[in-house]
Amino acid sequence: MNERGTACADPAGTIGFFLCRAGQHLRAAAIESPRLEARLLLAHAMGCRQEDLLRDPRAAVPPAAASRFADMLRRRLDHTPMAQLLGSQEFWSLPFRVSPATLIPRADSEALIEAALAAFPERGRVRRVLDLGTGTGCLLLAALTEFPEATGIGIDRVPAAAALARENARALRLGDRAAFLAGDWAEAIAGRFDLILSNPPYIESAAIPGLMPEVAAHEPGTALDGGADGLGAYRALAAALPRLLAPGGEAVLELGAGQRPAVEALARAAGLEPRGCHPDLGGIDRALRLG
Repeated sequence: MNERGTACADPAGTIGFFLCRAGQHLRAAAIESPRLEARLLLAHAMGCRQEDLLRDPRAAVPPAAASRFADMLRRRLDHTPMAQLLGSQEFWSLPFRVSPATLIPRADSEALIEAALAAFPERGRVRRVLDLGTGTGCLLLAALTEFPEATGIGIDRVPAAAALARENARALRLGDRAAFLAGDWAEAIAGRFDLILSNPPYIESAAIPGLMPEVAAHEPGTALDGGADGLGAYRALAAALPRLLAPGGEAVLELGAGQRPAVEALARAAGLEPRGCHPDLGGIDRALRLG
């Protein structure tokens, strides 16, 4: 049957047949864009481009590729995120490897890079960058592409995340400008930084089970859970930032929806000055600048 309830037109075992049946199952599982996701999964399983699939829908799918595709489809129907299945996600037009040890980079977080660029229109002013809770390393590595004279350090409490970020730095040819360490926020960090970036956990603990299953069941809870009020990580950051910021430096923190007033109050209490907030693609206050 196809997605409209009629039989798949292409013979069993062909590209068209696999795409048709996969689209059926994905739609039934309430997966958005079922046709697109079916093409992405099959192209990945076959080691080709999406366009290649459309040239000859009656071409046979090799048995090994069919097996890989069936496994990936089963996991996607269990709401494993597409980025984890494909192994990578684009951020700031750069490819990043992902794993279950890290949050998947999101387009909304690009607001932090935009805020950093607004804070430092003279790119050469940024020489040292710190990324707290680095995950894949996407924030630090994107920043280093924009501030060519800078070096940086990324910290993550999960050793596997720090190791993955290190791999991403090497793949992007930034390994000589970025170091990644496993640690608890900035406890082991000395010195001062011109730019500090952080996408901390900010979801209220009680809200996590209600998130979409791709997030709640498949992304690391330590990178999501901000405590009872969602502000636990911001308290730690507000306490650490004054000793870490260089004169004239700025920190840019990612916020959850509606958190700006509370985080600004924590920052002011620590002696930091809010310097504006950049919205994400949906218009939500997302990237808070502090100095």
